[in-house]
Amino acid sequence: MSRIGKQHITLPKNVTIEQNDRVLNISGPRGALSIILTNEVEVRNENGVYIVGLSSNELNKKSVSLWGLTKRLIENAAKGVSEGFSKKMFIEGVGYRAEIQGKDLVLSLGFSHPVRISAPEGIQFNVDKNTLTVSGNDKYLVGQVAANIRVYRKPEPYKGKGIRYEGERVRRKAGKKAAA
Repeated sequence: MSRIGKQHITLPKNVTIEQNDRVLNISGPRGALSIILTNEVEVRNENGVYIVGLSSNELNKKSVSLWGLTKRLIENAAKGVSEGFSKKMFIEGVGYRAEIQGKDLVLSLGFSHPVRISAPEGIQFNVDKNTLTVSGNDKYLVGQVAANIRVYRKPEPYKGKGIRYEGERVRRKAGKKAAA
């Protein structure tokens, strides 16, 4: 049994869910998101409280996993259309900087050319000195765009240069030592 899937879903204010066959449309003040349900799970509305359950009584590992996953996807979509999600990243290194040109993010990371990243639909970039914020309604998309940016210069262990997430600890190594 899924401990996460058994919990009820309470929606924030101003968030509505419409179900059309196997598609849930979740809308709120920041926009709308859609979730496609698998055949293993079903969503019921009981007096304004949404409950995710299994379509059949057959318990197997896949259906129980999808049960909890679907519940979390609905909660994340509801939070996204009401509050939104953001990832904060820090850029460290001499000459490393970020700027916004139109909707594109331009990074100077020590390469012979600037790195230009176009914002997918629903994603906004914000740059303040050496801090980059990726924000949007879809939690998965925000995390994926932030990970794609980080790939260009992961933090290195000797000087700590690179792009790192807020709260991420970079484990530092000692450099070369002079022979005695």
